[in-house]
Amino acid sequence: MKNDIHDLGLVLDSRVKLILIESWDEPRVLETLSGLAVKRGLGLYTWAVTEGLQRLGFGGEPEQGASCEPEAALRLIKADVQPNLYVLCDLHPYLDDNPTLVRLLKEIAMGAGSHKPTLVLVSHACRLPPEVQRYAARFSLALPSEDELLAIVREEAARWSERNRNARVRTDNRTLQQVVKNLRGLSHGEARILARNVICDDGAITQEDLPELNKTKFQLLDLEGVLSFEYDTARFAEVGGLANLKRWLGERQGVFLEAKGGDLPKGVLLVGVQGGGKSLAAKAVAGLWGLPLLRLDFASLYNKFFGETERNLREALRLAEQMAPCVLWMDEIEKGLASGEHDGGVSQRVLGTLLTWMAERKAPVFMVATANVIERLPPELVRKGRFDELFFVDLPDAAVRAEIFRIHLARRELQPEGFDLALLAAASGGFSGAEIEQVVVSALYAGQAQQQAVDQGLLVRAIQSTAPLSVVMAEQVNALRAWASGRAVDANG
Repeated sequence: MKNDIHDLGLVLDSRVKLILIESWDEPRVLETLSGLAVKRGLGLYTWAVTEGLQRLGFGGEPEQGASCEPEAALRLIKADVQPNLYVLCDLHPYLDDNPTLVRLLKEIAMGAGSHKPTLVLVSHACRLPPEVQRYAARFSLALPSEDELLAIVREEAARWSERNRNARVRTDNRTLQQVVKNLRGLSHGEARILARNVICDDGAITQEDLPELNKTKFQLLDLEGVLSFEYDTARFAEVGGLANLKRWLGERQGVFLEAKGGDLPKGVLLVGVQGGGKSLAAKAVAGLWGLPLLRLDFASLYNKFFGETERNLREALRLAEQMAPCVLWMDEIEKGLASGEHDGGVSQRVLGTLLTWMAERKAPVFMVATANVIERLPPELVRKGRFDELFFVDLPDAAVRAEIFRIHLARRELQPEGFDLALLAAASGGFSGAEIEQVVVSALYAGQAQQQAVDQGLLVRAIQSTAPLSVVMAEQVNALRAWASGRAVDANG
């Protein structure tokens, strides 16, 4: 808070008479302004439509007749001849279609001299009228550092201990550090609420608390559906094959999680056959690294109004940075960035916004993009340097197919040891991982219909009745393989 008071004091020294503070943490804003008023010996008054003008700091009382009506309050502030601080909470709804309020605000903002009051507008979001914008200064409270977040968690642990006969909160240093990292991007008040929620249910901070913590954090920062929070990230062990990709990620895990230095891993682009496991691999990266997974939905990103699509993307990327460290998953990225001639240039502007963010971002956001049709991707995105590596996810070989059968049989409480996995793998040549999963599901349905347990015969018949994509669309699959040869790293190794 000391830094906030100092920085806000510098704004006052510039003699700007209108300051805009956008924050969800109104109590902390008022606490910071109170500290500034005490330090400088200024009178401090607050206004809200429910209470009118009220004194909080040093200085004289407001004039008689101070009203809850915003126009009356602004006229009183304009008439003040003392350098007091006036904090107006949630004034912005009254500025729409009210030229009198806009003019009063502008006249206060144009007030010159050290004897004039300073007006501070506080809200979660505030868009000033164009007439006033150039007279205002924007100020943002600093988010808590990791040391401050750690102190908040320890304070909440101490409070829990006091309420529970001095019982100690159970945790380990690794989990505690992960909780602190996952609280980054939140205000002091929000971080305190989440830390309290983690502790209060069982008096412990464990790995099982992390997914719920990340989900709650995302809900606090929600962006109306442009980003979605993937709650159930797959364990990386559940992905069959992809040995080369697993090794590559394992080598970079420690560097990314420590988030130190300027050469953090940026992300990977996964290209391959539909159903080959690209999406599951994206989920599994987050599961392996213990990070929240955010999925960018290009369908909800696009808006019919000019400029709104790019704004939606900027807000989504800003939210991803607030959730950092995290994994940002862009599924079927070609559908959102494929250049088109009849979209009014929207796709090109979206591409430019994304490329700028990819080049300039400092926050530890690991990007995993998946694509099925590489030819539709713009060359600016695919070139070396945008992503750390381009991996090709091919159809699984026999050994990997056997492993995928084992995973899906075990997931459905069917004992893999009771099946000839090598035979099933040999019979399912050309099948993708998704198609193998559907074979197991089809066998389950057939077994239920015939009132018998799933056996080898049901699985083989399900395989024989399935035409895999590698056969139905053989030309496209072969063309994709030919393109990837020499251009991409084999994810299976």
